[in-house]
Amino acid sequence: MTIRLYDGVPAYYHRAAIIILLAGFLVRLVISILFHPGFDEAYYYLYTLHPDWSYFDHPPLVALTTGFGIWLTGGQVSQFTIRIGTLLLYTGSLIFLYLAALRLYTLQIAINTLAIASAIPIFQIAFGILNTPDAPLLFFWALSLWLATQEFFDCRVYQPSFRLTLICLTVGLACMGKYHGFILGLGLVGFCLCHESYRRAFSSKWFWMGIPIFLLTISPLLIWNISHNWISFQFQSQRAVPSGGYQLERLVIALFVEMLYLFPTFGFPLLWAITRMTIQQIRNFDWRRFSSDRSFGNEWDLDKRGLILWLSLPLILGFTLMSGYQQILPGWKMPGYWTATILLAERVVISRRYANARIPYRWFFCSVAVILLLLSIALSHVAFGTFQTPGATIYGLMPIKSDPSTQLFDVRQLRQGFIDNPKLNIALKKADFVFTNRYYSGGQIAMAIEPVFHKPLTCFDADLRGFAFWSSPKQWLGKNAIYLGSKTFDVDLDANKRYPSYFKTLTKLGEIPIRRGGEIVEIFSVYQAQKLLKPFPRPYGN
Repeated sequence: MTIRLYDGVPAYYHRAAIIILLAGFLVRLVISILFHPGFDEAYYYLYTLHPDWSYFDHPPLVALTTGFGIWLTGGQVSQFTIRIGTLLLYTGSLIFLYLAALRLYTLQIAINTLAIASAIPIFQIAFGILNTPDAPLLFFWALSLWLATQEFFDCRVYQPSFRLTLICLTVGLACMGKYHGFILGLGLVGFCLCHESYRRAFSSKWFWMGIPIFLLTISPLLIWNISHNWISFQFQSQRAVPSGGYQLERLVIALFVEMLYLFPTFGFPLLWAITRMTIQQIRNFDWRRFSSDRSFGNEWDLDKRGLILWLSLPLILGFTLMSGYQQILPGWKMPGYWTATILLAERVVISRRYANARIPYRWFFCSVAVILLLLSIALSHVAFGTFQTPGATIYGLMPIKSDPSTQLFDVRQLRQGFIDNPKLNIALKKADFVFTNRYYSGGQIAMAIEPVFHKPLTCFDADLRGFAFWSSPKQWLGKNAIYLGSKTFDVDLDANKRYPSYFKTLTKLGEIPIRRGGEIVEIFSVYQAQKLLKPFPRPYGN
């Protein structure tokens, strides 16, 4: 007897999908073990040290995904353990994306979707390796997409079902991952409004049962913000406020940069597929359609593409337009592009009918080969300093001082520096707290010292982010501290000009060099600060 797993497809037809999932997982696993922690993902480690309903810059789920691997390994803190949650969640995201494509189209399109989403570099790195809020966001984004395909395309004549309530739950969970989740909810509402067959969802009891469930799901986020004057929403909304005149060239540059992140051989075809389908939707749109019978023509396919576009375009268009007057991060748009991989996968299948069937395969496998080569080169340099070692082929072309990859360093070396130096060791043990001069350095410092020394960490700076809510300004009055920071971020300059008036004495104890490939790539200065005399000013917080 043939076992059928999904939609009547025999189990052995899913082997290609399983192979793609395993291959992608193994690649991400190797990179996650070797790749040193970056500022952002290390910063989210601080969330695990300060459990709360929510946080200044992000909702709370990233604290759970960060802490999952640490708790799973019995408190081990490393670049790998903080990424275990991301590794697992992205695999789940890919599975739901595959199942959604399978529901909407064919097995071949679903496999193509899975392959493309597993190959594009920024998806693999930002969603599948690095510990960021995008991991839980994307997982519940993909789950919401899959539930939507089940809800809206289960039969030709749409009838609302209990899945509407589940979608409200998963959208709420996406919001608890990152604020982009609210745009996901708006996209689903827009899809229903602009496709007359689905407007009846708003009069369904399942939808109205889902509203309180959605509000209950995001209640931790709301409770925290109510208690802190809605500071998170103020902080995030300020990013959308124009900081200068609109510059078209900034928009073009931002678009070009995101094509590089997507990898040009994927990025431009993906942009073309989105544009082509959007134009087709606009041409066929008719708000006055009231027939609920979609068994005729190609209206069924238009609705499927409409769902994908409504979950893609709001993010892509919104942040693209914003890039003309405000700096944006490429990752902010990527959930939209990630969803739209289904459209590119469909175009690949269509192109095989009108061209040489081997061309799409050559395009894909050549792209993957180049991506793997470039990732291998980048990983070997970041992890081992391959191109900074004397005798390397391109040695000297990127001096250490101008190499931004040195900001990713092995935190174990910083930890070992305190363990091996008796003077620094004793001083840190006697200190009441540790502070640094840049909030984004705090995560890497915490990963280094917290597992051994268990000292509270704070930041003395105007840009405090979460640190402003993890302590009070007067908490450290009269206390002794260790001031720790990297030379890259003016640790010694601040020690001489910024902090002396706040302490009775501020004395340099020593330095801890960070090495890569036998060369010193970073130096951390360690200062002993005796008796805090007055609170360091804060622009916001407790």
